Amino acid sequence: MRRKKNKIPKLHVKVGDLVKVLWGDADIKGKTGRILKIDFSKRTAIVEGLNLVTKHIKPTQQNPQGGKITIEAPLPVCKLQLIEPQSGLPTRIGRIKTEKGWKRIAKRKEIAGKIID
Repeated sequence: MRRKKNKIPKLHVKVGDLVKVLWGDADIKGKTGRILKIDFSKRTAIVEGLNLVTKHIKPTQQNPQGGKITIEAPLPVCKLQLIEPQSGLPTRIGRIKTEKGWKRIAKRKEIAGKIID
């Protein structure tokens, strides 16, 4: 019998979380930013102000000049680590079930067990 797949996969980060980049070019590795958008099907996220690329656009009615713009390119979610908001430390994530539903908890030694949501 075939296993049922979830339509939306569970990820360790959400929109609005502050994250640290663990992987990438020298200009983005180790930097922090806030998540603006997540693509669940591709498992990528756009982080504010990081992984900037230059895009050439043709002239249109909205932009008659055309030209070059810089936009944020998506990063793989597995290369991002959540920063715990109160302590400011990067941490791995676990999940615990409470009476209100599933909550994310920190796994870092100094702040282990602290509920993040």
